[in-house]
Amino acid sequence: MTVGWTWRRGYLSAARTAAAAAYGRLGRVTELIERWRAAMRGAGATADDRTLDRAGGELLTRWWEPHRHYHTVRHLTAVLDVVDGYATQVGRPDLVRLAAWCHDAVYDPRAGGDANERNSAALAGTLLGRSGVPAAGVAEVRRLVLLTAGHAVAADDREGALLCDADLAILAAPPQAYDAYAAAIRREYAHVPEPDYRAGRARVLASLLALPALFRLPPLAAGEAPARANLTRELAALLP
Repeated sequence: MTVGWTWRRGYLSAARTAAAAAYGRLGRVTELIERWRAAMRGAGATADDRTLDRAGGELLTRWWEPHRHYHTVRHLTAVLDVVDGYATQVGRPDLVRLAAWCHDAVYDPRAGGDANERNSAALAGTLLGRSGVPAAGVAEVRRLVLLTAGHAVAADDREGALLCDADLAILAAPPQAYDAYAAAIRREYAHVPEPDYRAGRARVLASLLALPALFRLPPLAAGEAPARANLTRELAALLP
């Protein structure tokens, strides 16, 4: 009886934990879909809510793909939070929000060059176009998504600056959080042999360090020094 009760109690505890996890995920989905729908309406979408929610659900399904370890819903939420926090810095924040939703929507670690960004921009065009977002808004979101391939932003491009600053915010995290980010990126490229990964990752880090600034908007400029310190530290660990 004792063994049976212990097993039953453990089973119920596990069931409650699973239910809580499922409820938590459902709650996150509901909140994110509401944020998506609000951004779409702000961008001028004319489709009904069901169409908008379907498009948002398609994006979330992509963000929850099992091969992702850093480029997950957590990253999406972090980027959206930064955009929301500094939305007053730009003229069309809802377009930046939509670009945040779409910027890593297509993420295949085996793809070469800027294929992921180009495919994500194309997906943005499809989803926003069929949702009734005006053509100029669709074009701007596509442009913003493409900027995340290299994070090079013109001095007068405040929307591009906000998106890229938000996307790179993790670089300025405390060292322990940055190291967790770097480890998650490595897991996404688990198929790449270690010497090849070190060389490729070093090129990415060097290209980021070569940017005139990692953070362009003045309120985020305080992240510049810690971000460069993290990048330099990781790069030194990768080099022979």
